[in-house]
Amino acid sequence: RKKLTGTRLFLKALCVLFKTQSESRGHCAESQAGILNLGGPEEGRNTESSGRLAPVFVYGTLKTGQPNHRVLLDGAHGRAAFRGRAHTLEPYPLVIAGEHNIPRLLNLPGRGHRVFGEVYEVDERMLRFLDEFESCPDMYQRTRLHVALEGVRGPLECFVYTTATYPPEWVHLPYLDDYDSQGKHGLRYNPRENR
Repeated sequence: RKKLTGTRLFLKALCVLFKTQSESRGHCAESQAGILNLGGPEEGRNTESSGRLAPVFVYGTLKTGQPNHRVLLDGAHGRAAFRGRAHTLEPYPLVIAGEHNIPRLLNLPGRGHRVFGEVYEVDERMLRFLDEFESCPDMYQRTRLHVALEGVRGPLECFVYTTATYPPEWVHLPYLDDYDSQGKHGLRYNPRENR
């Protein structure tokens, strides 16, 4: 047998532990048996009984200091541990769109800017909560991308909530590289509790 390492290990674990898109709710894979370890043997280690952790890249209202960050801190939703600041390796269009001025990472790799955000390691319960919170797969789709994590050599593969289906005019909106709900763009996010 070949020894599985890096990306091959990730892909094998993904096939084993998560249902494929066609078997689940669209693009949000549901866990079958815990969260897989997307990193090396030391990454994703969890001292709690909830199992392994998976890295999630957040770029919008879930970041520190943004309106929805509190949900990552709420232990009732599961566990989320801050790993650090990061940016996408490939450019993506990050736009503010819709009537509630919601940040959207359009699933168009190669366009836009390298997007800055944060990486959290989350347990299975938090990942399921985030799928629901992000209205996955209707509003966002949970996909994977590579980021450069500050202080870590080499790319890290993370889950991220992107938008694959959107009105064509969104491609022509201004592209951001680092979302801030109070930014110079003047497009204030409308929190869900106000909708």
